[in-house]
Amino acid sequence: MTASRLRLLAASCLVGLLISGALPAASTESNEERFDCQTLAQDASPTTAQQWFERSLWAGHCYQYNAHAVRISYDGVRTLTLIHDIHDGIERGVASYLDGPPIVFERRGRIGRLGVAGGGSEAPPSPVGIAERAGAHYRLQLGGEERIANRRALRLDIAPLDSFRFGHRLWLDQATGLTLKQSLLDETGRPLETFQLTTLDQPRLHQGEIRLDRQREAPTDPWRLGWLPEGFTAQPADTRSARHGDGVIHRLYSDGLATLSLFVAPVDEVELLAPGLHRLGVSNAAVRHRNLGGEPRQLIVMGELPPRVLLRVADSLLWESP
Repeated sequence: MTASRLRLLAASCLVGLLISGALPAASTESNEERFDCQTLAQDASPTTAQQWFERSLWAGHCYQYNAHAVRISYDGVRTLTLIHDIHDGIERGVASYLDGPPIVFERRGRIGRLGVAGGGSEAPPSPVGIAERAGAHYRLQLGGEERIANRRALRLDIAPLDSFRFGHRLWLDQATGLTLKQSLLDETGRPLETFQLTTLDQPRLHQGEIRLDRQREAPTDPWRLGWLPEGFTAQPADTRSARHGDGVIHRLYSDGLATLSLFVAPVDEVELLAPGLHRLGVSNAAVRHRNLGGEPRQLIVMGELPPRVLLRVADSLLWESP
């Protein structure tokens, strides 16, 4: 895991919010749950902040569109195109930068679940779980109306109820529920990064169903985290990569809005980074070199969270001997 690879992962996570987020890998199971996107056209218009938030999440899955957007961040202003389409119940999102280094992100998959199954419990589809969990760890409030990308938008303010996460501000299209603009806010309410659509080309509600990810059990790891901010749970995402050997473990944890990426690897299988805190734009990465399981390993915890939170998570990892 190199510093440049970390920056690429951080950029991918940011863009992912505008192309329906991280999607689980598609599978070929015949007995699977589906969500009928036509229910969005039949449902009553949202009235509360939480209802608008859940509608925006479902809209991000169910609408097909082409768009242009601008990203305003620590490294200046960059423009990009966004494509979201659906084929045979599988989503496809593509984000292509139009200036600077030629970078393209593409994701395919189905509607994920917020958490893993186990202990007789079932993980709900992400939009349902995210909306419910947001109310427990964030304060959601509706703001005024604005005009974004030549469309009527309703502002939604999402403020954390503790000091372990950042705030968000969304501008939602009143006609579709799609997110037209979003800002990530630091502890003082200052924008760290803003994504804004400049054009949205005739969004079309999918005339059919989208597949839901299957229930996934938690992987068996030789370690556990002694501390996570309340509300964060392990995510059932497929994090295997041809870039890494079998000794490199990658796990995701999320409260529905904020996400932690955790990498654990033997030091002889990866490029070593200096221990401490690395700034990666609006993301941070806490790096530790520790003797775990009888050998030296590099531990990286990365996410759009206050640095002290990432450091505390990294220092809480406990290796459990068999």
